[in-house]
Amino acid sequence: MATLLSDIFAKPVNRSIDGVIKADDKTSLLIELDEYVITNEIGARLEQFLDAYNNYEAANGVWISGFFGSGKSHLLKMLALLLENDTVEGEPAFSVFERKLAGNPMLAGALRKAVAIPSKSVLFNIDQKADVISKTDVDALLAVFQKVFDELCGYYGKLPHIAQFERDLDSRGKLGDFKAAFERSAGKSWERGREQALMEGAHVAAAFAEITGDEVKDILGQYRKDTRISIEDFANMVKDWIDAQGPKFRLNFFVDEVGQYIADNVKLMTNLQTIAESLNTKCKGQAWIIVTAQQDMGSVIGDLTAQQENDFSKIQARFANRMPLNSQDVAEVIQKRLLAKTEAGQISLGNLYDAEENNLRTLFDFGDNSFKFKNFSGKDQFISSYPFPNYQYDLFQRAIMGLSQHNAFEGKHSSVGERSMLGVFQEVAKRLADTPVGGLATFDLMFEGIRTALKSSVQQSIQLAEKNLGDEFAVRVLKSLFLVKYVKEFKPTARNISILLLSRFDVDQTEQRRRIEEALSLLERQTLIQRNGEAYEFLTNEEKDVEAEIKAIAVDPAEIERHLDELAFGSVLRHTKIRHGTTSSDYPFTRKLDGHALNKEHELSINIISPFSDDADAPDVVRMNSMVRDELAVVLNRDIRFTRDLILWIQTSKFGRQASAGQEQPGRDRIIAEKRDQNSRREKDLLTRLRSLMSEARMFVRGTELEVGGEDPQDRLMKGFQTLIDKVYTNLPMLRNAIFTEADLGKAGRIDGGLFGNEGSGLTEAEQELLNHAQSQMKLGVKVSAKTLVEKFGGKPYGWPAVAVLLLIATEN
Repeated sequence: MATLLSDIFAKPVNRSIDGVIKADDKTSLLIELDEYVITNEIGARLEQFLDAYNNYEAANGVWISGFFGSGKSHLLKMLALLLENDTVEGEPAFSVFERKLAGNPMLAGALRKAVAIPSKSVLFNIDQKADVISKTDVDALLAVFQKVFDELCGYYGKLPHIAQFERDLDSRGKLGDFKAAFERSAGKSWERGREQALMEGAHVAAAFAEITGDEVKDILGQYRKDTRISIEDFANMVKDWIDAQGPKFRLNFFVDEVGQYIADNVKLMTNLQTIAESLNTKCKGQAWIIVTAQQDMGSVIGDLTAQQENDFSKIQARFANRMPLNSQDVAEVIQKRLLAKTEAGQISLGNLYDAEENNLRTLFDFGDNSFKFKNFSGKDQFISSYPFPNYQYDLFQRAIMGLSQHNAFEGKHSSVGERSMLGVFQEVAKRLADTPVGGLATFDLMFEGIRTALKSSVQQSIQLAEKNLGDEFAVRVLKSLFLVKYVKEFKPTARNISILLLSRFDVDQTEQRRRIEEALSLLERQTLIQRNGEAYEFLTNEEKDVEAEIKAIAVDPAEIERHLDELAFGSVLRHTKIRHGTTSSDYPFTRKLDGHALNKEHELSINIISPFSDDADAPDVVRMNSMVRDELAVVLNRDIRFTRDLILWIQTSKFGRQASAGQEQPGRDRIIAEKRDQNSRREKDLLTRLRSLMSEARMFVRGTELEVGGEDPQDRLMKGFQTLIDKVYTNLPMLRNAIFTEADLGKAGRIDGGLFGNEGSGLTEAEQELLNHAQSQMKLGVKVSAKTLVEKFGGKPYGWPAVAVLLLIATEN
């Protein structure tokens, strides 16, 4: 009986793992501590931070950065628990964590030293705490810090003036008496009453008068009017509180998602810097601020003015301790926390690796100029990562970042919020738990892990396809294309999409490729995707509308003919005359496309039979027709993709010209600009494909197929045209391969030995031919001129160059 995937994992993959760590959630602290994975990189960064924390010099700010789901919040929460060494379910946090550091005594020692410093951690998500505070307020950030600090002190943080009222009473030692007096007067506790302070004004005044002897009718109204918060006052309050706790005590603020909160508001960023600076000045390293952000600081602020650049340099100095998290950290966490294997599982997967080792070297090798994602480095990594191919960690991260940048997710900051990479990988592992060992996680399954966090408008196409398309495999292709839509490094060709959907090592690659191409064709017909050359792209709703408009544009056959003429004759052949190799004479030709002349008629023609012609499938018919025609027939292979792309190129070009006259619509204008860029690339691809078709084309002259080697299409056509010249102009050899130039005309009549150097041996065949014709015309009473002779002997069956005829005339005279 085959072993199931669920049997090889060291821990049940369906166990509760909160993929997104919430700063204010204390329900699973022991699990979060116990399952936290310290990667080598995170361990190194922790050592750097702890060194700064234990040996304070100047900076009291720490910036933890990383992409979505990289574990920033988890690390922040662990640091908050550890530095305070809070008790978690009866056990000190450091004791739980210390077990993970058995192999890293340096880090364990640094953490032990930090834990020995008495401290209090204030951990909060800034956006949740700022729910009623406007970010346009210059003191918005300070208000959040004041709020959480007031709550730490036991005061009512939601209303600063009430907190200040309580603080003043507390400083006079009368807060407890006031609470008791209020409860006697109001019949309820102060903690309940202060939430409705406006309605309890009489009871507040009565209680205040009872304990102070001061009769103030609206004491809270007076506080509301007088209370003003400033960064300096806040820093002084924090300093006083720290001093009251004892020597060397520290208060550490752990602020989650501060980067997302301040976004590109530089005023808020400088506000944060000023708070950190003031705390540092007042508290001398006894108050720290540790924050997280989804990007590094430069990305948060974006383009800077000169003044902003100066402000930013100050912020960087204050947050000098940086802890960036990368995708490799996340991969290691997922593998150790979720995908750890049993001993039996490791043996089973080791055998699987041995059997597939050679196959693995190329199986996940993306081609077509795609970014080279890392393959498995060896057996150990294969066992750690299975059932996920190694490329999926990096590619999924890039996919999420791209979707986030294009506002695909719900939430205030366009970040996922509901999912982390760990959570998504767990969802996929759970779906595969009951499948036999040997299968692989396909990339489309990642979509299910983020589905609930996506905006409904973004995934509407996929939802409709699931209901109406009737092809489950095509829907999987569509999901994969959605995920990689904004990953510039990945080229979504049929081959690369096939790799994304590999579900087994022994898959029939030819059959897989056929199914992929059928699915892509179906999705393209339904305008769910678009194709640019070999690459395919998922279409958003707006993009679908534009694509539908483009495909609705009518294309006249004359337009197709004109553009093919420009491509084939103008860009590939690039000649209006072709030189005969033997005589070095240039021969003009008629450009023909599918039998239609495109320019002035000449005796010789090059007739390109395009993929649009019915004759493209009947080369024997073309060969027979060429028997009675003075043309080089060039039969291109049928290529449906080329014909579709050429029509789409014409449609998109026309659409782009029409759209330029419309009203300005930023979203639509961006899509149209992208369409123009795509069309420029499509034109280059069309030329490349046409060159390939012409290099492989069959060529016929007078019923005979030519065997012309070489890959350069221009060279092949020019060689084929040589044969046409020789076949049509059968009397050309009479010139004895002589090469004539206009310079020779000046020597006419003075050339020793005649034109062909045959003095004393009579007329040459060419001279005799010209003389015979002239004499026969004169006998008929027809006046013979140089012009008529040039025209006569320049045509069939002679093809003599005009200069040669003139020289022959001169020699005769």
